[in-house]
Amino acid sequence: MKALVCQKYGKINENLKFEEISIPAISPQQILIKVAACGINFPDLLMIEDKYQVKPGLPFIPGGEVSGVIVDVGSEVKSFLPGQRVVALCGWGGFAEYIAIDYDRVYIIPEEIDLKDAAAFAYNYSTAFYALNQRGNLKAGETILILGAAGGVGLAAVNLAKVMGARVIAAASNSEKLDICKKQGADFLINYSSDNLKEKINEYTENKGVDLVFDVVGGEIAEKAFRCLCWQGRYLVVGFASGIIPVMPLNLPLLKGASLTGVIWSNFSRKEPEENRKNFSQILDWFQKGKIKPEIFKEYTLQNAVSGLQDLKNRKVIGKSIVLIDEQ
Repeated sequence: MKALVCQKYGKINENLKFEEISIPAISPQQILIKVAACGINFPDLLMIEDKYQVKPGLPFIPGGEVSGVIVDVGSEVKSFLPGQRVVALCGWGGFAEYIAIDYDRVYIIPEEIDLKDAAAFAYNYSTAFYALNQRGNLKAGETILILGAAGGVGLAAVNLAKVMGARVIAAASNSEKLDICKKQGADFLINYSSDNLKEKINEYTENKGVDLVFDVVGGEIAEKAFRCLCWQGRYLVVGFASGIIPVMPLNLPLLKGASLTGVIWSNFSRKEPEENRKNFSQILDWFQKGKIKPEIFKEYTLQNAVSGLQDLKNRKVIGKSIVLIDEQ
C-alpha cells in the first residue's frame, strides 16, 4: 500500500516520504479499514516535530482520524462487519491506504454522512464537545469566548456552543477567519490583531465578563482572556497553537473565584469510553439533523499531504483540511 511515512523527527518538508509498504496485519481485536479520507490536525505537526506528549516511535505514519470502509475484522471482534462505513480515531497511521486499529476506536457512521465530512469532524467535534460538555459545563444562555475560533477545534466549538444555546464571542486574527466564524453561528466577533480584547468583551457583555473561555491558542493572549472572565467563570485550556505555553498568575483564579481546567480528549476517550461514545452519538445526531457541519478548507491527495501539513503550520487553514486517499 502507499503511505506517507515519517522516518525521523524534524521539519515536515524534509522528513516525510511517500512510500510503498505492506498492508498491516490485524490482531484478534483489530479492524482493517480501507481509508477514504484522513483529517489533518495540529497534533500531526507536533508528532512529526517530536513536540507532542504522545510519541508513536519511528518510523510512523501521521494522521490521527480516518474515514473509510471495513475490509476485515479480527477473530474477537463481534460488533463490526466488512463493508461497514466507519470513522476511526487512530492517533496516527491515517495517511495510508489501509489502517489496522483496535475496534474500540472505531465508530459506524450513517449512510447520510459523506466520508469526506466524516474525516473532517470526528477529532475536532469530539474534542470541542468534551471541553464544552464535561469540562466546561456550558449552559444555555451563558456567554463563551472562543480563542483561535477559526481553527479546526475552535470552529467546532463555535458550532457546538451555538447548538447548546450559548452566546458566542469568536476571536481570530483576521476578517476572513471571522467571516467563517459568523457563518458558523458566532454572535460577536473580535479581531485580536486590531481590537482591544477587554474593551470588546466589556461592550458585548455589558461589563459582566464571559462565563467561559475556550482557549486553543495559549501565548500572551491567555492572561488577557482570563481577566475577562466573570465571577466564578471557567477557563478551558485546550491547546497551544501559538507554540507558547503561558504562565498564569494564580492570583487571577483566586480573585475571580474562577476555575482553570485542562482538556485532553484523547485520555478521556480511553479512560471513559462509554461517556465518549455517548458524546459521539450526540454529535452524529446533530450532524444528521443539519445542526452542525464541518468547514472543509481544502482537500489534498496523499501525494501532496505534506503541503496540507505545511499550510496548517503556516496558519493558512480556516476550519479543517483533509487528505483524500480513496473516495468511496
